[in-house]
Parts: sequence; structure tokens; C-alpha cells
Amino acid sequence: MRIVFYGLVQGVGFRPAVYRVAKSLGLKGFIRNNGSNVEVVIDKDQEDFLAKLKAELPPLARITRTEFEDIPSGEEYKDFSIILSEDGERSSVIPADTAICDGCQKELFDEDNRRYHFPFINCTDCGARFSAIASVPYDRKNTSMKAFLLCEKCQDEYDSPSDRRFYAQTISCVDDGPHFTVYGKDGEEISTDNKIRFFADRIDDGAIGVLKSWGGMHLICNLEVLKRFRKWYSRPEKPFAVMARNIKAAKELASISPFDEKLLTSLQRPIVIVMKKQNRLEDHLLDLVSPGLDNIGLYLPYSAIQHLLFSYLKNDAIIMTSANPPGEPIIIDNDGVFKMGADIYLLHNRQVINRIDDSVIVPFEGSTYFIRKSRGYVPIALNPHHEKRVIGVGAEENVTASVSTGSKIYLTQYIGDVRDYNVYEFHRQATFHLLELFGIKEVEAIGADLHPLYTSKRFASELSKKYQAEIFQIQHHWAHAASLMVDREISEPMVCLTLDGAGYGSDGTIWGGEVLLSSFTEFERIARLEHIPLIGGDKAAEDPKRILFGISEMLGMQSSYFDDSTASILKKAMNNSPMSSSFGRFLDAISCYLGICCKKTYDGEPAIKLERYLNRGEKSYDFHTKIEGSDVKVIKTLPLFKELFEYSGSKTLSEKEKCDLAYSMVSEALERMVQVASECASEKEIPYIGLSGGVAYDLPIVRIVKEAVAKRGLTLITHNHVPCGDGGISVGQNAIAGNILEQK
Repeated sequence: MRIVFYGLVQGVGFRPAVYRVAKSLGLKGFIRNNGSNVEVVIDKDQEDFLAKLKAELPPLARITRTEFEDIPSGEEYKDFSIILSEDGERSSVIPADTAICDGCQKELFDEDNRRYHFPFINCTDCGARFSAIASVPYDRKNTSMKAFLLCEKCQDEYDSPSDRRFYAQTISCVDDGPHFTVYGKDGEEISTDNKIRFFADRIDDGAIGVLKSWGGMHLICNLEVLKRFRKWYSRPEKPFAVMARNIKAAKELASISPFDEKLLTSLQRPIVIVMKKQNRLEDHLLDLVSPGLDNIGLYLPYSAIQHLLFSYLKNDAIIMTSANPPGEPIIIDNDGVFKMGADIYLLHNRQVINRIDDSVIVPFEGSTYFIRKSRGYVPIALNPHHEKRVIGVGAEENVTASVSTGSKIYLTQYIGDVRDYNVYEFHRQATFHLLELFGIKEVEAIGADLHPLYTSKRFASELSKKYQAEIFQIQHHWAHAASLMVDREISEPMVCLTLDGAGYGSDGTIWGGEVLLSSFTEFERIARLEHIPLIGGDKAAEDPKRILFGISEMLGMQSSYFDDSTASILKKAMNNSPMSSSFGRFLDAISCYLGICCKKTYDGEPAIKLERYLNRGEKSYDFHTKIEGSDVKVIKTLPLFKELFEYSGSKTLSEKEKCDLAYSMVSEALERMVQVASECASEKEIPYIGLSGGVAYDLPIVRIVKEAVAKRGLTLITHNHVPCGDGGISVGQNAIAGNILEQK
């Protein structure tokens, strides 16, 4: 009997498990990797074999499909063996990086173990995977461990079926593996008996350090020096991730639900956005971590070096953030990191094949809203509802790419803002690497954004020429809606609220507050927010006072945001300014008017800082607006701003009043959007309404929408596997391009 296994069956200890089961049952035959699958031939008892294998499946393995074939008795097998891999069609799931397992962690701190304090300890159940893979099949020669030859003891473990490291491709030890070196501020090597302790002591003393991890470099400092760190790193307001020693230490900083804890302690170890503890909301240090926010990004150690670092640190929590110059990707090369100008560096000599940032998740009622889908979660297959070979290149910021083959779609790791040349090159490399991993040599279509000036379209053009593939220019918010349909396995049309900062519309205006009726082959714009001018284009996103100025002018009201000379210039500029229906800019204007945030130092800052006010607000003010239009309904926002100005008057608002005004105003806008969406859904007999776009990370807004949808007897559909924001755009582009191609 030939049995072919598909799924997560490479690099996860699957072959050793099969070997042990077959030997225990006295079976004869073989097992081997075939690139797209694992092939097993056994001479008898397949039912017993499958039952025992299922019971003893390694923790990371996942079988998605099994094929059986009776084969004539021919070659006689004297025993059961693992034979050399073959390079077949590549459609298997590539294993993701996973946290050090309990067995390895125990050995790491066992003084009698030969891997005691060895920072590269791993086994078949854990360790770097995707970040270390150059090609498939998943054999040592195709990983970053190719350069490190196994010593006699490691080879014995590798060859022993009873050992946890049997056929573990990336194992090593202190005698044959990579090693760390400490460097000073100017890149000079520092000689010390205990490199990790030396580095930890410097961090405790207030130094800013760089640590090389699996997928790139991390910047590290203790919380007490965060003010200096922000000035040094030129990031005055952007939140930083905090790594806590363990879950107990994490709970000292934040209110952690059972679902939060499940994510924090999972094999993937993502950064989880959790609420600061009530008694820590005014904590000066925590406010420095995430200024003006009620939440904080926390995660736990996932690699041996991080556990070792905490074994020496006095602090229970440290800043641990990606090391990259502004606008550039995370640094992976030792030679290039010294330009960061840190105080101390702890770097290893193993190559990072695939740079990969830490994943970031906003948890909500059992769902995972990925801000950044990266380490631990890529590449994982989804269903694009087509069988074409397509590449989606994404938008412009927070970009990912996606590739599809054989009714599966795979997302790259988080890339970043491709306007920067080095990020653009990273975008190219990550895309071509996925194509290589899955053996895709022909591409039938390219999905790109409709925006005429996006840098990603240059890459789309390159791919189109290389593969002689048609480019499909796909409207940004349609791609958002389609990405949600892929995420939740919905093939029928969906009514979706797509709320974000900006996306180029099919009418030439800037969209961002839309109600769409979407399928994978077409969409209809059902409703939008009222247009407001973005004076100076992107400048309005950086300076929301410009948005408020434009709103005041449209209402015929006086404003005091600018002096007379500047106001005169802005009035003239209004006539040529782009018009926008953006929900993100709507939130920015509210945030600025209430004195919460009037200057953007990181993406979405004014709206993000408004979130804590929405969290604490109540619907204690009566805001009223109306819906106009026939073909495309318009939810009027100017009346809402007029009411806001009238409610607040010239008095100084209390914090409670700000909370309630913001909540009441935003609720009214969302209620009217849901009203239009539900009317369309009822007419089309659709039982649900979707919510996608960058605003969908704002949990108070999700709750408002969910309540409004439920009130109308419908179900709210939100994301779980695909990023809500622009990180999911490439998935929507891929699904739409592939389905249109199939329809043709």
C-alpha cells in the first residue's frame, strides 16, 4: 500500500514519527519527502498504522489530505527505512517558526545536559523553520544550518529513531553549531567569559542593545530608559512591544483574558495587544511604552537566547522591538547593523535566510485580527476559491504579497512600506522566494491596486513581463472585502463595510468609508461617507487641522486653526484638493477637534489615540444625520460636525465629555452605514454583513457595528486569518484576479 500524506508534514518530525510507528508494528517499506507530499509504502496493516500514527502525531504536524494506492508486490523490503527526498511538485505547507518546546527548555537549564545554556537548542518539535529555509524538500542542505556539519554526538541523535532529534534538520550543539559574539558601540569585539550575561548586565544598567534573533535583529532596552530610547530612535509616540519574562510578569502589566493567555503562550508567541491593568493606566512607564493608549503590545520569550537573556536580567519586562532604520526593513546582516549606533550588540553567525518580523495580533472574542502576520504564521494556506496561478502584489503600506497555486493561496511575511527602495527589494525577494518554495514557474495573472502612482505597480509590471501575465487593477476596498471573504470561506456575495484611511476609488476620489456589495468578480458601491476635502492631499493626514479647516469652510463657520495668511492659502488650495469619504480621516478630525491628537507621527495616530475615548464613552449626546442619494447613498458627516461644534461651544471640555461626544458621534455615523448595509443585505437575502479595513482594528468601533448589525437580525463577519488592514490587500487582489480569469 502506498499512502501519500499532504499538509504540514515536512520539518515537523513527521518522518521520524512514521518511522517509529512502522517499526513498532513490524512493517516493511519506506518513507520519503516528495516536495509536495510525504510518501509512505508499507507491506500490511494500514489501518493499524494510520490509527497509531494519528495517536502519535508530532505537535506541529497537520495532515490535510491522504491518498491511498494498492501497488503490486514487486520489490521486497527487508526493513522500514527513510530514503532520500525527491523534488516533486511543491505544494506542501512549509513549516512556520515555533517557540522552543518544553523538552528543549528543560534541557537548556539542566547543568548535566550537553546543551546546557546552548542558545541554538531545538528539536523536531520546535525552533526556526521558515526563517531558516532556502528551498524544499526540508533537508539540512536546504537550510541555514548547511554550513554547520554535525559532530559525532549530534549525528548519533539524528540517526537514532528513539531520539527526539531523529531526522531533525537544524540541530546542533556547542561543538558544531553557531555561536554568539558581543560587540561594542563601534563594532569592536568584546572578550568575556559569559557573553549573554555581559549583554544582560549592560541592558539592566540602561544600555540600548541589539540582539540578533531568528528572523532579524531586535532593539532592546529596559523600561526605565525609554525616554532616552525614544529620543535616540526618533520615535516620539509610536508604541513599542514589551517582552515579559513569563505569563505571571505579563499579568502584572495587563489585564489578560483566557484567550489572550492562549495566544501569548501559543507555539507562535505573537505580540498580543492587551489592555493595561486598571491600576497601571496612569503608570508613567507604561504610558511611555504606548503614549495615550489604554493597550500595550506584550509577548513572551520564544527562543532559547531570549530565555537565557531573562535568566540573567533583573528586569521582568524589556522593550523588544524590530531593529530597522526608519522606513527600512528589519536588519538581518551583521555587517549592516552597526549603523544603528546602539551601545552594545549580541550577534550570532547563522544566516537569516528569510527576514521575518514578530507577528502582532489584536484579539477580539476568539478571533485574531492580525496587524502584522509574520513569524509563526507564514506560510499558511487559505482557499482563494480559484485554481489559477496568481500573484497579488498588495498596495503601498504594510504590504504583503500572495501567491496561489492548486486552489491554495499563501501569504508572504509582513513586508512594510514599499516606497522605500530596500523594502521594495524585500518585497521582490519574499515574493520570488514563495514562488521558489512552491515550484511555481508559470503565472497566469497579477493582481495590483488601482492607484496609478503606487510603487507596488512597478513590481506588478515586472512580474507581468516576466511571466507574460495579465495585470488586473483592483479597487482597494473591493480587495479588502474579498480578503474577508477568503478569510471566512465565503463564496457568495457579501455586503461589507470597508473602513480605512485611504484607497484610490474608481471615480478618482479617495475612498475609505464605504458600503460595498462584493463578489469575487464584481462589486457595487452601495454607500459612502460624505466627501470632505483633504487640503494638501497626504498633508491632511499628517495635520488633521487641515481637515477641520475644510469642514468649517464647507459649513460656513469660522475656525481658528490657522493664522489669516495661512487660512487664505488653504482656502485657495481647497478648490484643487482631493475629496475623500475616508472613515479614518473622519476619526482624525474628531480626535484633533477634541484636543486628543493633532499631529501624526506614525500611521493612524490621531484615530488610534481616539480609541481610548471611544472605549470609555457612552451615547449620552443626540447626534442626527441623514442619508441622501439614490444610486450611491451618502451618509452625511457635515451635520455631525456641526452638532459637535455646537455641543462643545467655546467651553473647556472635561475628559468625560470628550469620551461621550466622540462615542455618540461615531455611533451615529456607523448606525447609518449599518442601516444602508442591512437594507441591501435584506434585499439580496444575505444573512451577514462584513467589516474590513484598517479601522476594523479599533475594537470600540467593532463593538458598535456588531451591536447595530445584531439589532437588525444579521450576523457580523470579521477577520481571523487575513490582516484587516492593507496586509490583507494582496489576498483580495489574488482572489479577484483568479476568479475573473476563471470566469473568462
